[in-house]
Parts: sequence; C-alpha cells; structure tokens
Amino acid sequence: MSNALNRPEIVSDPTRERVQRAIEELDFVPNRAAATLRQGYNRLLGLVIPDISNPFYAAIVDAVVDAADRHRYAVALCASHDDPDRERRHLAVLAEQRAAGALVVPLTADSSRLAQLRLVGSHLIVIDRVADTAESCSVAVDDVMGGQLAVSHLLACEGDGITLVNGPAAIPQCADRRAGAAKAMADAGFEPSSIVEYEVAEMTVEAGVEIGRRIVADGAPRRVFCTNDQIATGVMRGLTAAGVRIPDDASVVGYGDLSLESPERPLLTTVVQPKQALGEVSVTLLLEELTEGQSHRHVARILQPELIVRASTRPAGTDGSG
Repeated sequence: MSNALNRPEIVSDPTRERVQRAIEELDFVPNRAAATLRQGYNRLLGLVIPDISNPFYAAIVDAVVDAADRHRYAVALCASHDDPDRERRHLAVLAEQRAAGALVVPLTADSSRLAQLRLVGSHLIVIDRVADTAESCSVAVDDVMGGQLAVSHLLACEGDGITLVNGPAAIPQCADRRAGAAKAMADAGFEPSSIVEYEVAEMTVEAGVEIGRRIVADGAPRRVFCTNDQIATGVMRGLTAAGVRIPDDASVVGYGDLSLESPERPLLTTVVQPKQALGEVSVTLLLEELTEGQSHRHVARILQPELIVRASTRPAGTDGSG
C-alpha cells in the first residue's frame, strides 16, 4: 500500500486500483504526520512568484498545480509582491512546515542571493532564471533567441529602423531580449546601436500607451519590438490614438502570448514562452532531486521560444488579404 500511495508511478494499474478500492471500503486516511517524520518532509510543494495578477505567472501556477496533482502533491502559493524580504519569509515558512521543496521565480538573478535562498530550505528549483548548477536546478526560456526572433521578423516588415520598448535593464530577461534584438540587427548587416530604445520603469499597458504616443511625436521607427505583451498592447493603443494604422503604418511585436488584446485591436504578433513547460519541468526537476537524494546533480534546462505571427505585423510584399 505504501508505494501505491506515495509512489504511484512505480505501481501497476491493477494493483493501484485494488489499493484504491480498499481505501474507499475502509475509509482509510493516511497518517501524513508519521510519514513526514520518517521522510523529513511532507507532500507539500511551495511556489513563490512575484505577482499572481500577472498572466505569465498565473499560467505557470496552473501548470505547476496540474503537474503536482498528478504526483499527489499539494501546492502552497506565495506571492512576494516584488519584496525580497517577503520572498525570503515565504521560503522560511515553507521550510518550517517541512515542505518537500520550493519552486521560486526569484526577484533577482544574483547568484549569491539565490545561494542564500537555498540555505533556507534543502530543495529549491529556480524558475524563469538560469541558476548556477552548483547551487540549484533551474528552468528558463532562451530570451536572447526570443529577442532575435522578434527583430528578425520586424526586419522583414515594411519600414526603416527598429524601435525597442524595454523594461529596466536590471531585469535579466529584459537584458537578454535586448541582446537578442542586437544580434538580429548585426546578423542582418545593421549596426545594433541604431536601435531606438525606450525604457519604462513598469512594464504595463499604461506605460506602453505613453511610449506609443512618444514614438509618433519623436518620429521614431514604427517597427516596434516590445519586451512584454502588456507594453505592446499599450503601444498599439497609443499609436492608434495618434492616427497610426496597424499593420499598415506600423508593425508591433510583443513577448509572452498573454492574450491581452482588446477585441478592436489587431491580434498581436508575439514571442511565445512555453509557460506550461516551465511549470511542468520545474516540478519534474524537484521530484527528481527528492528521489535521487545525495546522488542528484543540478541541471539548468533552457526552453526554446517561438514566434507567432498575427495581424499586428505584415511582412513586406504581402497585402494582408490572405
């Protein structure tokens, strides 16, 4: 019965079904407290994210919960709200509760800080950051490639020059997406420094609206790469309010595929992050670490993004009628 309850993946279907029938007939309730004392941890996973209202993180939450449920683990969700102290407190509470481990989207990619976070609990998986494999397993998206895909596509659209609307350079994903944009320019024979860049303090729709207006006022290039979909949605609104038609007069590419477009706006061409895979792989890495124990070796899994072309861009030579 122990394997059927605690390690169902190694038990045959007929055996698992017989155990389940016996549990139902006897109204058996496993003594998880005793199991926790034996194992040193319980069947609880902690998930610490910066902001539950962000659709990107919400998608990761769904994927983590689904994957954990398949392995009979529960998930405790914690939001750090961009507060490093709160993030650390959440991890400390999870350790106190003997959670099996924590999955965390850390607020910074500073290696020394991630090492400190790991000291709070024995098992920690880093999501959406590449961690030092001497410290932790991690799963992230190749954001350099994502930026390269976006700008390579824009260079095939009508217009001259590239405008980049980016978040704070201190955010690793923003820096990587900018590096990818520069690589696409260099590969196409253009000077990367010719990119016109606007940096916003907060990567929101509202910030994007303001930048959309500024692009028109400044006469900046109207082939625009925004490093998240919230900004891109705002930029399109700002451009449209200024009389710019999309994609006739401007092309806009976002990042994340978060489905934030209003019905009256063009469907956004965007770089898709494999959000489902981020959640599923993070759970798999944690369970592997728990199973392998001292023999475990940390790994960094890098997932590949994909460009989805929709109606906010139109490659040169097409009329959009197809």
